[in-house]
Amino acid sequence: MYAILLGIHIFICFLLIIAVLLQSAKGTSLSEAFGGGSSNVFGPGSPASIINKVTTVLVVIFFFTSIALSVLSSSKSGSSVINQMQQPPATQQQQQSQPKIPLESK
Repeated sequence: MYAILLGIHIFICFLLIIAVLLQSAKGTSLSEAFGGGSSNVFGPGSPASIINKVTTVLVVIFFFTSIALSVLSSSKSGSSVINQMQQPPATQQQQQSQPKIPLESK
């Protein structure tokens, strides 16, 4: 189940990248970026194109697959990798190899 969902998620990622790159910019000229020129900020906007709708659907699918993968991976492992690491026991050699601090000055 996890592998299938991961495959779908990666496929949706590639489709989402392509959909975002295919969209046309809303303000393409430099004068529109700084508020100059003819701008209809509060006026009627252009109708949503099919690529905008496809991008919206892909984002929603990406969101839900991300949440599902997060839930499945947390229930799969159950603990952190740090908790699974084994710490080597301290031996006499490690303790003896530490430098000695002089207690008296000469």
